[in-house]
Amino acid sequence: MLSVGDRFPDYSLPACVGNDPENAFTVVNSSDHSGRWRVIFFWPYDFTFVCPTEIAAFGRLNEQFTENDAQVLGVSADSKYVHYAWRVTHPDLQDLPFPMLADTGRDLISACGVMTDNGVADRATFLVDPDGVIQFSMTTPMVVGRNPEEVLRILQAARNGHMVACNWHPGDAALDAAELMSAMRQDASAA
Repeated sequence: MLSVGDRFPDYSLPACVGNDPENAFTVVNSSDHSGRWRVIFFWPYDFTFVCPTEIAAFGRLNEQFTENDAQVLGVSADSKYVHYAWRVTHPDLQDLPFPMLADTGRDLISACGVMTDNGVADRATFLVDPDGVIQFSMTTPMVVGRNPEEVLRILQAARNGHMVACNWHPGDAALDAAELMSAMRQDASAA
């Protein structure tokens, strides 16, 4: 699986972007969001149980991701037509504000190293910076949904540009390495 510091692969994939059959589909390219952060998350199958809870949760946070200069993109190996059918029939997915990419050839899934033995995507998430470099990656077991609020927190921390402690949230102070080193020296000399 690709990880922090790796370049995220280029892609050009069909996507479902709406419920109106006349305007439901487009093609999404890696260059479409150049200069912006991207949150790219993969799910195993459409018409399942854990996946829609995560997709809907990313949708509810989409405005906050946008406020942090990030584009959310969801990906599975299902076709754009299956995405469309799922979207228009599942009440939690009908108003999704981000594209559902269809990697039917599994090219992006394979390039990211997140294909399972069953030929579907792992439940994987990548946070990609404006230069196309991965700044965060994770997978969860198939039966465990990920936490989009944590992905948002990590995006905010990464965009902060400073060292931050665990559980940091916007508005919290960043860590001052010089101050911390000075305190450690004082503690060591006092011992």
